Amino acid sequence: MFPKESLKDTAAWFNVLDANQQARVLEEVQFSSYPAGAFVERKGGRACAWIGVYSGLIKVSVGNLDGKMASLTGVPAGGWIGEGSLLKREARKYDVVALRASVIARLPESTFNWLLDTSIPFNRYLLHQLNERVGQFIGKAEYDRLLAADARVARCLAELFNPLLYPGKGEMRLDITQEEIGFLARTSRQRTNQALSTLEAAQLVKVEYGAVQVLDLDGLRNYGL
Repeated sequence: MFPKESLKDTAAWFNVLDANQQARVLEEVQFSSYPAGAFVERKGGRACAWIGVYSGLIKVSVGNLDGKMASLTGVPAGGWIGEGSLLKREARKYDVVALRASVIARLPESTFNWLLDTSIPFNRYLLHQLNERVGQFIGKAEYDRLLAADARVARCLAELFNPLLYPGKGEMRLDITQEEIGFLARTSRQRTNQALSTLEAAQLVKVEYGAVQVLDLDGLRNYGL
């Protein structure tokens, strides 16, 4: 049983709602647990809910029939994804996979649409999130083509601390393994380890066992420019 009331601490958008709207969200939001490696959502499936990461870490990825995979982004606790599929009423265009054991919140499509119809602050929040997401993917398309592995790992880490997309990340320490970083940055485990060592030597991060402490977020964002 998960404490639904904790949404006020883990979902920034919840706090822009009025009391009536909050009550309906708490009544209708559902939580599910997934082990590492499990599919949370599959590409081609109907989008029936807005997806939030209550705890853990997930990746958004795409693949083809040959088995080739590409990670689009990672989403830590506090992040919500999938609004585009709901707004366009289309099937999901990506897989959502738990990189580690995760608890996922689902806000039903009907409730999501009701909030759009009744809450101007919720609409404004969603508009800012969509705008930030577009900027994130434009930047990713650029650095995936132009930057070396060290800089790609730096950008990957910086993305996970985006205050608009992942407002639940109040601290600058993230529980994430080198293997998980490699999945998101699309670098081998060995190359990821080398990149983290380089970033640590530059005093941008502190690498811990199963975690990374960010020391200079702006430095990560601008690394390699």
